[in-house]
Amino acid sequence: MNQTANIKSKNRAGFSLIELIIVMIILGLLASLVGPRLFRHVDEARVSTARSQIELLGTALDSYRLDIGRYPTTEQGLEALRRAPSGVDNWSGPYLPRDIPSDPWGNEYVYKSPGDHGDYDLLSYGADGQPGGEGEDAEIRSWEN
Repeated sequence: MNQTANIKSKNRAGFSLIELIIVMIILGLLASLVGPRLFRHVDEARVSTARSQIELLGTALDSYRLDIGRYPTTEQGLEALRRAPSGVDNWSGPYLPRDIPSDPWGNEYVYKSPGDHGDYDLLSYGADGQPGGEGEDAEIRSWEN
């Protein structure tokens, strides 16, 4: 009876080190094939989110202009959409339901009024937070949406 118990316990001992290494290699290969495709979609989603947020901020800026007669100045910034700037009459905000969002990479949106490309310029510098760049590092601009 002891011999039977020993045989059963040997059969239930688990995986060998070689089997575990083979499984880890297979999982690593799968991750290296699938991972880049998933991350590309994440990058595209961030760019799409930035475009949507810029459009939402643009709508709020237009509502502000309808009430006040002009867009907030560069000094007043986007914060004028949440809190009435001093010396501004007819402010009927807040024009956004929540605080001013950061871009999908955690940076603040850049706002300038009057802008170089219209009444205002609103942009995100992208993933690197610097002017210029390509791909995910490229600027996302209100005048190009």
